[in-house]
This record gives sequence, structure tokens and C-alpha cells, in this order.
Amino acid sequence: QVDCLVCHEQTGTYVKAAAGEPAEGLDLVAIAQSVGLPTRRNCGYCHFNGGGGNAVKHGDLDESLYYPNEQVDVHMGGLGFECVDCHRTENHQIRGRSISVSVDTANQVTCLDCHDGQPHEDERLNSHTDTLACQTCHVPYTAVREPTKIYWDWSAAGQDLPEDPHEYLKIKGRFVYESNLEPEYAWYNGSLADRYLLGDPIDPTQPTVINPPAGSIDDPTAQIWPFKIHRGMQIYDAVNNYLLQPKTVGEGGYWQEFDWDLAAQLGSEAVGLEYSGEYGFAPTEMYWTLSHMVPPADDALECSECHGDHGRMDWEALGYHGDPMEWGGRESQLAQSK
Repeated sequence: QVDCLVCHEQTGTYVKAAAGEPAEGLDLVAIAQSVGLPTRRNCGYCHFNGGGGNAVKHGDLDESLYYPNEQVDVHMGGLGFECVDCHRTENHQIRGRSISVSVDTANQVTCLDCHDGQPHEDERLNSHTDTLACQTCHVPYTAVREPTKIYWDWSAAGQDLPEDPHEYLKIKGRFVYESNLEPEYAWYNGSLADRYLLGDPIDPTQPTVINPPAGSIDDPTAQIWPFKIHRGMQIYDAVNNYLLQPKTVGEGGYWQEFDWDLAAQLGSEAVGLEYSGEYGFAPTEMYWTLSHMVPPADDALECSECHGDHGRMDWEALGYHGDPMEWGGRESQLAQSK
């Protein structure tokens, strides 16, 4: 639970216990007297550790941002920004929305809150800004100091294997982590094309995209954005063909009994979802936008890193006939398609 002190205390000693109560033995008077504007430490205590540990979820948010140099993040390390300098707040309504949790496009944070839409001296670079998000060139890699989780296979859980939080845990399964991760790219207009909800049907032979970004080459409001895509294998009902929500914690939970059938039964009862008694594991994908860990401008992507025979862009997957250096930009390629 988030109370006032989580965001505002500055001693670094405030810790929560069960049910959100302050832990025993804290000097709550000193903690309360320390309050101030939130720092990266306040925000990072939760957001850098989302998903159960440092760097698990986001890829561009981890504990290296507590005290970064400018090579890690030019805003926080070079200019001394705190999170609230961009995520500005009015009446405790904090600006910013994660594509992973919200379909609400209001109250967003964008680079254009501070920067001009045509910021480059070279007009060839400015000609890209309608098509490319700033982050596409200026976040060339993510997880630049700490590895981030990119794959999680729940089907491998329950085995008595050597444990390593970056490779395998009996209660959670097998993981893959990667650092200096090259983003994947997709069109994005700031909204979602869909959002998986409990009970939605799936095709277990194909990846179920939990939160596909909205946008395409035909959408004039969309830009090419960089993403971390988290892939996994999740339990599903093999008869009803939808994802299940197994019970993991507490009596009968998977982490206690290591019985997927029982966990699926108890979890389905708790959320009111029919369980057929047969389960399997199906591939899923989840998109995470990348906006932090911006290095100095000299480290932005060069032309040849996107264009040419060895560029990182899959132009055809993005809807182009081929490399725009040869085929022309979005408008000319759309005109050729008519």
C-alpha cells in the first residue's frame, strides 16, 4: 500500500510490514520529520523493483538509476533530474501511463513536453520526426547496466533444480535475462489495439499478445516506437482455451503444493472462471515502451543502424515494401500501394 511516507520520507529507513503497516522498530517521528519532494529513491523503491525484483519488468527502469552517470541516462545522470521533473503532478495525479496496465491515454508524459518537435540542426533528421518517436533513435539499447527479464516459462516450475533468480526458481519456472537489450519496434499511436481480459479466448498455438500497441503505417498519428517484449509460457484451460489465473500463495496454492491442477481449480473459483479440469501452457507476449535510459545525443542511433543491409529495422513487418532509403518514406510507399 502506498501511503504518504512511501513517496515523501527522506531517511531511507521506512519499510512496510504485513497488511501495509509500518515495520516494527522504526523511528516514525524522525521519518515523518524528513518529508520532502519525492526523489528517485522514493519512486524507484517500487518501480525499479516491479515484477518481484530489480529490473524484472521494464527494462528501462532499474536500480542503476538511483545514481546514474550520463551514459546511463542523460537526464538523471547528466542533468540531475528526479522522476517528478517529467512525471509532473497536480493534486497527487501523477502524469504518465504504462502501456502494460492502462488503456487510458490521458495525462501522458512525452518528450515534447520539453523538447521542440523539430529539434535537429540537420533537416534530414527532422524529416524523421513524424514517423519515429524520439525514443526510437535516442534509446538505442535498454537494460544497459542491469539485466532485465525477457522470457518466463511457468511450465518448467516445480522441479528440484539448482536455483538462480536469473535462471530458475522452483516456484516460478525458467527465466531468460538480457542486458544491453536491443529494442523491438512497432507502430504506436499512444493507445492499445486490444487488452487481454480474463476469459478472453486464445489460440494456444500462437502467442497471445496481452497488450498490442495500436497503430500502423496507415495511421498518421502513429510513430515507430521501441519496445521491450516480454515473452512467456502461461497456464491455460486446454478445453475452454483461455488463460487461467492459478492460486499461487496460501493454502492449496502452487507455491505450497506444486500442483498445477489444484492451483488452477482454486484460482478459477476465486475469480469466477469455469475450469474444465484440463490445462496446458501457451505462449504470451507483453509490450513495454522504452523512454528511460537515454544516453547523450552522440550515442543515438546512426543512419546505418536502421538503414542498409544490416539495419535493425524489419521494414516489411512495419508495413513498408522495403528500406525507405530505397523505396521512399511512409507517404510515398502508401501511394505506391494504391
